Amino acid sequence: MEASRGPTEYRARGWWRDERLDDLVLRHASESPGRPAVLGPQPLTHARLAAAVDAVAARLQELGVRAPSPVLVQLPNSVGMLVLTLALIRAGCPPILAHPSLRSHELDPVVADLAPAAMAVPAAGEVFDHPAMARGLQERHPGLRTLLVDGAACAADEVALGGLLASSAAPERRVHAADPSETALYFLSSGTTGPPKPIPRSHEALGSVVRNAAAVSGLGPDSVYLAALPVTHSFTCAHPGVLGALASGGAVVLAESADIEHLVELVEEAGVTHTALVPPLVAQLLAHAPPAGPGGARVLQVGGARLDAETARRVPAEIGWRLQQVYGMSEGLLSFTRLDDPQEVVAGTQGRPVAPGDEILVVGEDGRPVDPGEQGELWTRGPSTVTAYAGRAAAEAGRFGPEGHYRTGDLVRVGEDGNIVVTGRLKDVVNRAGEKVPADDVEAVAARHPGVREVAVVGFPHPLYGEGVSAFVVPEEAGEERLTLRRLRRFLGEEGLAAYKFPDRLVLVEALPRIGIGKVDKAALRRAAEQEAPRFPAPSGEARPSDSTASEGAAAGT
Repeated sequence: MEASRGPTEYRARGWWRDERLDDLVLRHASESPGRPAVLGPQPLTHARLAAAVDAVAARLQELGVRAPSPVLVQLPNSVGMLVLTLALIRAGCPPILAHPSLRSHELDPVVADLAPAAMAVPAAGEVFDHPAMARGLQERHPGLRTLLVDGAACAADEVALGGLLASSAAPERRVHAADPSETALYFLSSGTTGPPKPIPRSHEALGSVVRNAAAVSGLGPDSVYLAALPVTHSFTCAHPGVLGALASGGAVVLAESADIEHLVELVEEAGVTHTALVPPLVAQLLAHAPPAGPGGARVLQVGGARLDAETARRVPAEIGWRLQQVYGMSEGLLSFTRLDDPQEVVAGTQGRPVAPGDEILVVGEDGRPVDPGEQGELWTRGPSTVTAYAGRAAAEAGRFGPEGHYRTGDLVRVGEDGNIVVTGRLKDVVNRAGEKVPADDVEAVAARHPGVREVAVVGFPHPLYGEGVSAFVVPEEAGEERLTLRRLRRFLGEEGLAAYKFPDRLVLVEALPRIGIGKVDKAALRRAAEQEAPRFPAPSGEARPSDSTASEGAAAGT
């Protein structure tokens, strides 16, 4: 293996530039001030977007939210979320982008690690009370002083985000002069090995990712990017996402939900040229989008999970959209198929790295490179990829190789043409509709239920999500009431687990299958998850309930 290159070389080669991320994204305010930047009910030109960002950055300082304190942003897609995020970057207060579905179980360690000075959340709704959760975090973490709430009614100690965004007085000069090497924002890992890990992205490193991904995607001044997935996710935010579209001089449309009929309407109304979806939504798009001729101008990027080749071929054939497969991670590396690649490459691979200088290595169990075309774990390093997590995760062993490679945990093959084919995962993770659900995280919370003696979580084939979450439970005999999927899900919610991690199926068994010296046989459980009525007799022969009818399926929702 070659010695790792570093920031000095990245800057010398021009891979990293002396440029702030907010300047990259907002540069068209002076170059093309009247060009549309945001389309929809609250349209903004590039000039008006930049002015709003400057005004909010100044208002944040007046509220005492100042550099270098980060701010936790847990908001759904909206113009307010976009303006606040860019204003925080401009103010030197790195936003910590958190999916709205995360709960205290996931956010508590993040707040403890990064000590944000403020948190932005939606108003209380019928499904969940985000401000109440935020106040609980404030009680445990006194440094979290300011609570921004996006809603009409706010408590006396809360700041209405709408009022903040109504600020019109832009400062005469920058509120913060950031160095490009400073952290611009934090993404959160999907939490495949415990709580989400904070991923610090500097201005210069993420700026490089945004520029290269936008170029490979064909984004330009006439592009319209539909943010169909949450902008808090790196795919929709900056790979190339909303930031890439704006940096290219284009416009963005912010979808309030991923309802496929709503998305198709937005595509037609706004003249969308680019969007990004996870595989389950692609199948829905094929059923709802109007047919078009081949060679259409629209680009559909698909990531978050592997898209099967048959569905990939259907996209251009049935709706006339150009397909671009995307493989990547919030930690940095991005691999795209190219818009002019042959059909077999687009349908059957996840492309090749988009940024110069990014290195990939496929290794076997011994940590040595495998022969070309053989399966192994993907390791990567280079100007796109972080060299450490933030907070306590920075001290974790095993995430980075001896020469600085990030160990992705993904199993891949790389062909002679350099294209990557993702074949699986090393970790015990369920890939549910593009969301990575760590089995051990769900198991740890479910085990607290008084009616659960033992629990093991695996994935099973799901017609909508690709993989569903199946919980195999050995119930306590003396439970006051029979354990059901609905009761288990309610308990997990009360314990603060994110709803997308909830089991889609519950199977009550007499015992969990074991291998070796007692390790749960997950392979046997995965096989059983595909069966109608799996049974695992208790080793002692004692009678225990085995109830496959305890599965209430995905109809319970999340």
